[in-house]
Amino acid sequence: MVYTKDFTWVHFIKSFIENERKPTILIFCDLCWDKYQIVSLVNAVSNSGIRSSTAMDERSNYYHHDLLYLLDLDCPNVAEIIALASANSLFSSPYRWLVITSRANNTNIDLLYTSPILPDSDLVLAERTGNLVKLTEFYKISPNGSMISTPRGYYNGSVMDVRAHRELYRRRRDMRGHAITMSNVIQDSNTTRLHLPREDRLEPEYDSIAKLCWMGVRLGLVMLNATPVYIFSNRWGYKVDGQWSGMIDDVYSGRAELGTNLVITEERLEVVSYTDSLAPFQVRFIFRQPPLPYVTNIFTMPFSTNVWVAMFVCAILGTITVYLAAKWEAKGRKGQTQVNTIGDALLLTVSAIGQQGCAMEPRKLSGRLMVFVLFTALMALYAAYSANIVVLLQAPSDSIRSLPQLANAKITLAANDVDYNHFVLKPYNDDVRKNIYRRIDPEKGQKHYYNLQEGVERIRQGLFAFHSIVEPVYRQIEDTFLENEKCDLMEADFLNNFDPFVPVRKGSPYFELYRVAFKQVRESGLQSALSKRLQVSKPHCTTKMSSFSSVGLMDMRPVLILMLYGVCLSVIILFGEIVVFRLTVPQQ
Repeated sequence: MVYTKDFTWVHFIKSFIENERKPTILIFCDLCWDKYQIVSLVNAVSNSGIRSSTAMDERSNYYHHDLLYLLDLDCPNVAEIIALASANSLFSSPYRWLVITSRANNTNIDLLYTSPILPDSDLVLAERTGNLVKLTEFYKISPNGSMISTPRGYYNGSVMDVRAHRELYRRRRDMRGHAITMSNVIQDSNTTRLHLPREDRLEPEYDSIAKLCWMGVRLGLVMLNATPVYIFSNRWGYKVDGQWSGMIDDVYSGRAELGTNLVITEERLEVVSYTDSLAPFQVRFIFRQPPLPYVTNIFTMPFSTNVWVAMFVCAILGTITVYLAAKWEAKGRKGQTQVNTIGDALLLTVSAIGQQGCAMEPRKLSGRLMVFVLFTALMALYAAYSANIVVLLQAPSDSIRSLPQLANAKITLAANDVDYNHFVLKPYNDDVRKNIYRRIDPEKGQKHYYNLQEGVERIRQGLFAFHSIVEPVYRQIEDTFLENEKCDLMEADFLNNFDPFVPVRKGSPYFELYRVAFKQVRESGLQSALSKRLQVSKPHCTTKMSSFSSVGLMDMRPVLILMLYGVCLSVIILFGEIVVFRLTVPQQ
């Protein structure tokens, strides 16, 4: 059936699109107009740079925000078109609709009242009476809610727009007390079920991320005049055997509209959308830098190479000087304790370097003055060397600055014994992360998963890296570490991921409302203020206080090895002397 329309509708549609001030592709929803009027409409909008099409199935994913569907309620097949649009979610964002009618009390309008025209819908009903066209917006807060109509403007030769705001968010931000359910992840203590809705800030060491996110979400929902409702889950949500668990399952199944912000993964993007970050947190390896003696030989570090060369040259010169003085003394007489050979002079010099005594010594004044100068000079050098060694024994290293360095370090790698560490460490394929995961969760042997208290205590003891959300670890560190033990704390990022964001049900009609409201919460400083109240930042090393530090065998390893080499060398020399003696001295 073909209906005749006058050119008032053509001019109105063109003026309406121009008033939108948006890139537009006009889609004719099976218009029942005669061909001449459709061609006139196409020419009119084309002259304004507006493309048009008669196909409702626009498959391009790049131009959905440009689509404006034109529906005439006076046409006979309206019910089928509305049913098709409802089934394909064409009433939702980003699609726009212009619905026109020339009949008074058109019964087809009732079809719109039963359609899913929700807060993200942009549908305008144009009702014509004579030459006047009245424009009205329609939407519902929820699928089962009542239809809300707001005046959009009118047309009488030109479009008069009476909207207070052009932004759809500002026109739909009043949700009229509609209940929005949030799923909150609690893993530390069941008392969070009591403290979270009260926002009393008691027991901040438990589930601070969930509490902080709930406060931020509640502020955003209050800004939207919505009623916050809470449920709880004990897991973040992971896909196991094709089924989702925890909070993600609550959001995916519709039990909740949104949840505690969490890390973005590719699998989660298939079932939820993300808005903004209201409770930022980081998942890191936390550890103390290994002591300097653990990673290098500190006994060669007090002096530079040039100083060591100068010491060697001075030792040679001192040996030669003492030997020459001793040779001059030997002209008069010789004794058992007198320096007679270059070996005796070298032994005396080595004794001076080690600040040890020697049985051989010069007898004359000149030789004794040389020995006095040698011992005095080397005593200052010995004192400086010893002082540097004491400092280096207590100094941390900076040997671990990246994840590959952590993977190659000879320290214990472990993780907090909570659900996310049993999932997020596993799926990586690069060699560094696979090596780290195998050290934490070996196929054979003990698995390195610890509770928070035990993990933090092992961090304090050193040579231990603990993978966890950093905030509860730092809170525990503030309570248990000494001031000087906070100075060498380091982090290493295993996940290398974005900040966590609040998940929202896929296709939620309130997504844009959440996004803008949560962004306002963050940009206004409310999120930062809440974070400072509930979260603990990385402990700062205010003063590097000196404290007693015991020295272990690992610290003395180079010295012990040198002593072992010396013992072996002395035994070899002993056997050599015995052999030489037996070969050179005849048997009596």
